[in-house]
Parts: sequence; structure tokens; C-alpha cells
Amino acid sequence: MPEIKIFILSDSIGETAHSVAQAAAAQFSDFEINYQRFPFVRTASLLKTVLAQAQRDNAGVFYTFVDRKLSQMANEFCKANELPYYDVMTPALDTFSGITHTQPANHPGTVHALNNNYFDRINAIEFAVTYDDGKNPTGFLEADVVLLGVSRTSKTPLSLYLANRNLKVANLPLVPKAQIPDEIWQVDPKKIFGLTNDPEKLNDIRRQRMVQYGLNPDTVYSNTDKIKEELASADKIFKKIGCLVINVANKSIEETATLITESLGYNEANQ
Repeated sequence: MPEIKIFILSDSIGETAHSVAQAAAAQFSDFEINYQRFPFVRTASLLKTVLAQAQRDNAGVFYTFVDRKLSQMANEFCKANELPYYDVMTPALDTFSGITHTQPANHPGTVHALNNNYFDRINAIEFAVTYDDGKNPTGFLEADVVLLGVSRTSKTPLSLYLANRNLKVANLPLVPKAQIPDEIWQVDPKKIFGLTNDPEKLNDIRRQRMVQYGLNPDTVYSNTDKIKEELASADKIFKKIGCLVINVANKSIEETATLITESLGYNEANQ
């Protein structure tokens, strides 16, 4: 399945832009959408850095800025570099200005009440970034959810999606013959979720990723036999842990997240 990368930029948490992008993406089910969120982009220098990364990754860009200078900068950069983009906020602000005959307050994040729920969400997002890809094994002991899986099984985007539901998520890539951190065996198996995929689909995803990087798609990384070995090795670890295993082959991030939250007994009332 072809993969599309979408960058979500905001001078707040980016929930609005993310929701709009997801609503539109739902009409394109033949593509895997990889969302990367960049909240609290409030300076020109940080915006330039993120946009440059979007250009390198050939990503589409959705953004919500109440600061007109940042919106204009993003518009101009995307146009100049032929990046597909959607300015979520500016047209809406212009409409309300026309209705009220006044100018917007230009206060980022006004729609989000600064309550405990809001700060819990921000902390969960920071947690997901800090403990992504097994960067620090101690995170597994503090996490609400631990995701395990071979490369390209949507661990990172799923971590960030769950973080936006106030869940602290840590993930670990599984590599054959690599030692599993001791901390994993100390985690309640009910909090651990193994992510797997169909070999053919994973082969296609990895080949596309190599092409995006301008590399030869026919490598050990994308070899079907090697992928089967990786998946078999991961499955042995899942069985040893006794965790729930989810095949993400034909599931959206939202569907996989729902399976996880339902398994945990987590619902909207917890948010």
C-alpha cells in the first residue's frame, strides 16, 4: 500500500489540523497515511526547520496558525517548493472577520481550556517523543501502553495518536537476535501490544520507503524471506510475553488504537 506522509503544524497542539487531515484522508483508503505532528511552532526559525524537513520528506502539510506572519511564511514556502499544503485556520479567521468586522485576537490555543486534561495530553505527547524507538528503556516501566513490532508496523504514528488520548506510550523496534531490554519483562503483559503485518504488505511499504530516500528498493531490509524471519522472531517474543497481537495490515491507525483502548478498558470518559 503506498504511503503518504503528512506533517501537522500548529502554534497550539494541532488537534484541529489533525482532525481535518484525518477526515479528508478517510476518503483515500488505498493509501497508508503517516502523520507527524509538530505542536507549538511559534517562531519563524522553528517553522523554517519543520518546513525544510517536510520538503526533504516530500510531505503534505496541514497547519493551523493564528499568527498571520507564520501562516504567510508557510504559504510562501510551500508554494515556492511545490509542497502540497492546506492552511486550515486563515480562511476561517477571514470569514469571521468579515462577519464581525473585527480582527481576531491571535491567541494560540484559545479553544483548548488549560485544565488538567490539557496538560496531561501535552505530557503524554512529550512522553511518546521521548520514549520513541526504545530510546530509553526506563520509559517502558512508566508507560500506560508499550508497543512492540518490527520496522514499519506503525509504532511511532500509533504512539502519537494514543498520546492525543492522554495515554503515555513507549515503543520498541524488534530486530532478530537483538536483546530485549530487561524492563520489558517487568511490564504487565496487558499493557504490551505486539504489532505485526503481512509479509507482502510490509515488503511493499519498505520498498516504497527506500525509493523515497532515493535508495535501491531491493535490499535485505525489503527482502520477503528476511521479512518473514523478522515477523517469526517477533511472534516468538509476543508469545513469550503473552501480549495481545494486532495485525495492522488492513487497519488504520484509528482502528488499531481502538483495539488497544478497548483492551485496556479505556474510553472517552477517561479523556
